Amino acid sequence: MRNKLGSEDVIWDLTHLYKGINDENIKKDTEDIRNRITAFSIKYRGKIKDISPAELLDSVTELEEINQRTERIGSLAYLNFVTQSDNPESGAFLQRFHETASQFQRDLVFFDIEWASLDESIAQPLLESPEISKYRHYMKKIREYRPHQLTEIEEKLLAEISPVGSSSWNKLFEKLLSRMKFGRAGRTEEEVLSDLYNPDRQVRINASCEFTEGLSAQLHVLTHIFNIILADKMIMDRLRKYPDWISSMNLDNEIDEKVELALVDAVRSRYDIPQRYYGLKKRLLGLDELFDYDRYAPLPVSSDKVVPWGECRDIVLSAYNDFSPVMKDIARMFFDGRWIHAPVMPGKRGGAFSDPCTPDVHPYVMVNYTGKNRDVQTTAHELGHGVHQYLAGRQQGYFNSKTPLVMAETASVFGEMLVFRSLLDGAEGRDEKLGLLCNKLEEMFATVFRQIAMNRFEDAIHNERRSRGELSRERFGELWIKTQKEMFGDSITLTENYTVWWSYIPHFLEAPGYVYAYAFGELLVLSLYKMFTEEGGGFVPEYLKLLASGGRDSPARLLDDFGIRLDNPDFWLEGLGIMDEMLKQAEELV
Repeated sequence: MRNKLGSEDVIWDLTHLYKGINDENIKKDTEDIRNRITAFSIKYRGKIKDISPAELLDSVTELEEINQRTERIGSLAYLNFVTQSDNPESGAFLQRFHETASQFQRDLVFFDIEWASLDESIAQPLLESPEISKYRHYMKKIREYRPHQLTEIEEKLLAEISPVGSSSWNKLFEKLLSRMKFGRAGRTEEEVLSDLYNPDRQVRINASCEFTEGLSAQLHVLTHIFNIILADKMIMDRLRKYPDWISSMNLDNEIDEKVELALVDAVRSRYDIPQRYYGLKKRLLGLDELFDYDRYAPLPVSSDKVVPWGECRDIVLSAYNDFSPVMKDIARMFFDGRWIHAPVMPGKRGGAFSDPCTPDVHPYVMVNYTGKNRDVQTTAHELGHGVHQYLAGRQQGYFNSKTPLVMAETASVFGEMLVFRSLLDGAEGRDEKLGLLCNKLEEMFATVFRQIAMNRFEDAIHNERRSRGELSRERFGELWIKTQKEMFGDSITLTENYTVWWSYIPHFLEAPGYVYAYAFGELLVLSLYKMFTEEGGGFVPEYLKLLASGGRDSPARLLDDFGIRLDNPDFWLEGLGIMDEMLKQAEELV
């Protein structure tokens, strides 16, 4: 497969971080960081209450440099691991980093506690001082966590034991999934799931059975991992006095609970859109009944063309260039600079991501490229993240480049939209247009409706874990089917196999509560793209300015310039209305 696609040599060059995991500079940098932390502690511990604006700036600048250098080692450890999780040396290096980083965190935790604990009469003048203007929002954010902070002794203890906490269980999950072999051919997760897009129904059924059998063989371990992480979240929320399982994620995302509820309620109120679409798809496929393994079946009008890696590159860069040559030039650096890892290979984790690394290096993108049209969109999506991270890092620095998850999806989804619109504009004939529209709608459903259905599954399992204790594999399956059924209605029949498919989704474990950010990003982008079509070229610099802002302000404030009110349910319904219009276009073409 890799040889046919031309992606076999698309391997990232991690020497931009270090020469390798045995690079002597890692040991030197680790010792230097440790010495700087000791000096930092001596200089500032117990003295934040008497600090001057200039001293506060010095302390935050030093802290930022310490964190950035630590992150650089961590990026190497993680990126090295995700493409060879079956390599014991890679796993050991990642675990060693987690243990070292936890010690660093333990010795630095005093700063956030002392700063957050300052009386408002002392903190506010410091925040208003011109010296601290660059870090004002970052420092205000730390104080938002004051009600949820523990004593320094408790925080140090939690930092000390964190390497054997949820991060360790996540690593086990990644090792397990990346080493799983499915079916007689012993294929990877990505390879077997790719068959769900095959036009031959029997191939799809076989893929569903093989994937289910593979998951079921490890379901006792996967169920245990899920229960442990649910319990870890429950305990942490209780210790930190978060009122609900989603509260900490909302605080991280800098949005009010009513924004999250407005989004979730709006999407659930329009479950009729995917149900209508799957009714249309059933007709187009000529089937009496649509099953879960038919969801991604290509339509008779869909192109089954395999897209080589070089063509994917040209499609994405051309679409980016039509919007902004600046975006194209940044995206091209990922291809030319070997910042991408593309081929499917044993030991590599599934899915795709963009790791921001540190502003003094650059982001890295990972995809599992199989040559499908959806892989082109995935590449555009991850490069959108990469462009966003590159711009924010270069202009805002390490602390201020940290974008809340809800805003992190903006550029990625916008990148997908640029490629889709470019392809649609160049489409010839009814069938090609219909195929593109349907493919895009299915991607949107995966980003909006499926993610909110998964959010409802998370809500159910977290609350049940807290009220009733551990969940059995059967109970996980029941809640999974219930929340998926709400979305699909009678448009799709969910089989027994599908009851275990909750168990391979990493977002539930890596970042509980994260998934609604996808729906947030998609619906936000639909509104932003509509503004672009109405305003033309004048929109572009404002959009790039938004990306370059990173996390220097809250999502609500950053979007004020676009006239967007996130707590207004009508805003979310507007984006859903655009999806409805796209579906009507498809229905009219049919």
